[in-house]
Amino acid sequence: MRFETIAVHAGAEVDAETGAVAPPIHLSTTFEHGPAGESPHGFVYARYGNPTQDRLETALAAVEGGERALVFASGLAAGAAYWQTLPAGSHILLQENSYWDFRTMARDFLPRWGIETTLVDTGDLAAVGAALRPNTRSIWIETPSNPLIKIADIAALAGLAHHAGAELVVDSTFASPALQNPLELGADVAFHSTTKYLGGHSDVLGGALVFRRGGERVEELWRVRKVLGSTASPFSSWLVLRGLRSLACRVAHHSAAALRIAQALEGHPRVEAVYYPGLASHPGHEIARRQMKAFGGMLSLNIRGGREAALAVASKVKLFVNATSLGGVESLIEHRQSVEAPGSGAPEGLLRLSVGLEHADDLIEDLSQALGG
Repeated sequence: MRFETIAVHAGAEVDAETGAVAPPIHLSTTFEHGPAGESPHGFVYARYGNPTQDRLETALAAVEGGERALVFASGLAAGAAYWQTLPAGSHILLQENSYWDFRTMARDFLPRWGIETTLVDTGDLAAVGAALRPNTRSIWIETPSNPLIKIADIAALAGLAHHAGAELVVDSTFASPALQNPLELGADVAFHSTTKYLGGHSDVLGGALVFRRGGERVEELWRVRKVLGSTASPFSSWLVLRGLRSLACRVAHHSAAALRIAQALEGHPRVEAVYYPGLASHPGHEIARRQMKAFGGMLSLNIRGGREAALAVASKVKLFVNATSLGGVESLIEHRQSVEAPGSGAPEGLLRLSVGLEHADDLIEDLSQALGG
């Protein structure tokens, strides 16, 4: 089946008890068990698992083409759980322009767990190969990346990782499963902040790991989630499951509008650079064409004049909302350096845009008036 059909039907079987077409939400924190702890219904306690979460995990595994999925209370919780299953003495290659809180986690927390991290430009395959060590257990990449919208070659990096005996984890949040399927390209794990496009309405927090294969590794991650308590709530799971049903049509609109905006602003006298992989001028354009169905709803603008000029533009928009996060129905704008921690690496003039479901012409007019032309 094609993606659109899978997204609608995966984890959406009709409720056996009531015939309800919409998936039910099971909010109970505890489930009846036998006097010796037997679990005749398959569930014991909501932190261990619950029926609504199970439905979402079934759906996410299906849309990514994986054997198993685990969902978490947030994207960072999912990433932390993955890293916590690596043995002490492990080494991770982390994309140098990854989401800044993952870089913060790598700097401030992984050393406490006995794990080393090297930041590397994953667009430079020779640099990745040179940075690999005998104890490298994982390469963690983000494509498209946040906020510079860089593109990494998933298939090539999977080859390097596997040759070194490491796993490749791909943060595919910006693309979503509607546009990119890392597992089909050789990745071992697809990561998502389900808060973003999968939820799609700026009203839920969550994260997910989808695995090409199941096995002991996944069971250990399930144990980390259970014991350390990063389980997704039933209501959050239900909201993401609901969002998944409309993902294909939403992302198609996001992508088409973002491409039009990028084309309209490329060459604008007040815009130094437009970062969007759908532009032929983007250095990762050809790789993105190979591994993505479309180019997504995220783009960044580097405004001439630096920080103050960028803040002036952000203060003049009328349709775009100054807010963090992305992937919702409303368009958002953010001066990324102001939001990230000091040393984030975001250029001082960079504005990150999450293009919503408004008409592209209205968004272009809004940005044009804010830019002053």
